[in-house]
Amino acid sequence: MILDLLENGDPSRIAISVAGGGPSVTYDQLRQQVEALIKTLNQLGLGRGDRIAMALPNGLEVIASFLAASIVGTAAPLNPAYTRDEFKFYLADTGARALIIPPTGSDEARAAAADNVLLIEAELDSAGQVRFSSAGTAGAPRSSELPQPDNIALILHTSGTTSRPKRVPLSHANLMTSARNVSETYQLTSADVSLCVMPLFHVHGLVASTLATLFTGGTVVVPPKFNPLSFWSIVREHGASWYSAVPTIHQVLLSRAKGARPSGAEQLRFIRSCSAALAPQTMADIEERFGVPILEAYGMTEAAHQMASNPLPPRARKAGSVGRGTAVEIAVLDEAGDQLPPGTVGEVSIKGPNVFLGYEGNAEANAESFSHGWFRTGDQGYLDDEGYLTLVGRIKELINRGGEKISPREIDETLLTHPAVAEAVCFGIAHRVYGEEVAAAVVLKGAATESDLIAHCRLSLADFKCPTAIYIMESIPRTATGKTQRRNVAAAITKSDDA
Repeated sequence: MILDLLENGDPSRIAISVAGGGPSVTYDQLRQQVEALIKTLNQLGLGRGDRIAMALPNGLEVIASFLAASIVGTAAPLNPAYTRDEFKFYLADTGARALIIPPTGSDEARAAAADNVLLIEAELDSAGQVRFSSAGTAGAPRSSELPQPDNIALILHTSGTTSRPKRVPLSHANLMTSARNVSETYQLTSADVSLCVMPLFHVHGLVASTLATLFTGGTVVVPPKFNPLSFWSIVREHGASWYSAVPTIHQVLLSRAKGARPSGAEQLRFIRSCSAALAPQTMADIEERFGVPILEAYGMTEAAHQMASNPLPPRARKAGSVGRGTAVEIAVLDEAGDQLPPGTVGEVSIKGPNVFLGYEGNAEANAESFSHGWFRTGDQGYLDDEGYLTLVGRIKELINRGGEKISPREIDETLLTHPAVAEAVCFGIAHRVYGEEVAAAVVLKGAATESDLIAHCRLSLADFKCPTAIYIMESIPRTATGKTQRRNVAAAITKSDDA
């Protein structure tokens, strides 16, 4: 259970250190803080079965809040940058009974919380302890109840090709299995220091950088946000031995290295890359510049993050491959659900105790996603003779912007709320830094410019979801049966640009 993480480390060893002048807490101090927060949540009327959302920036507050909320009920971390409409949707969809926010700011989250959502403020006191306070309660005080392995610890959303993101419930057993898998893959020990540069409302930063480190009694260093200007000084100051990030972050660090090995890189045992494809040339450039192996991994929310990874030296790490299954069974299936031989492209599918049992309240998605006990990831790929997996494309139509998975249908529907838009189709276009960027094609029924439509999207969508280019067309390409295929629209746009 998540509670066990607080007992894994040497009580006097630093568990969490907030970079940039923030507090550091030992395992003993973190355990005491979380126990106090659990009591406060119980006193506020929250307990087993309650969904406790949080919209907090990276730092001790979000880690302590997650640990406490997952033990009391179910934690539901949300992106603090969401708009009011997005907060309203996610709070309602998860059935959140409470929302944990900072004591100042968070205006969009505050405004979105309905009367039945208890606002709880998380604040660091002068002693570096996280405290909860609230002007109200969610009901009568509840008694403390330890969670069972199959209780849901975390609920996250994953965007699909439909307009409604799917709810992914992850149990304590799912998370602990994944944390163990990550720690064993990279031979983490209590001597390791993880630099967490990924947002902690994502499974990548939460499980790989944080829970896997706590699982082995190591130290997690958390900057408030990724900053390339201070990155290497944080590595040096805190003695970081590894970090995990999306390729976008690796590329930013690489571009600033100016041909010299950054001071502090010699401390790293390895670099991990996940959540988007790492170009083989980028892998080679990073290893040459930083002098440290970079290991590409493959994860997704439904698997509580990690499914496969390239191994540490001296075992082979293969450029363009996401490695071998990490205590997770991986198969490539055909449409009928039968396993395909090595070298044959099909749908990547997985089994394992880290894999969730199904989407919440979505029988249709579950029927499509599970086949003979395998969870079908929606990704296409193939296994080689040594069991290394190579991904060749996504069956699902998600746009992957620097690791952020964006549902194009959500942007379609936002554009269609503009009175001048008759048709809208969103798709991904190649981007040098982010891998993909959001674009859209529209057919107008009134007067509007590209800048008008982008501004309209910004009213309802977080910045990372907003199109950077909108193409105004006479008509949207369709198949012979009248269906719209995003890849055909994207191809038509690209062909027009190249003409």
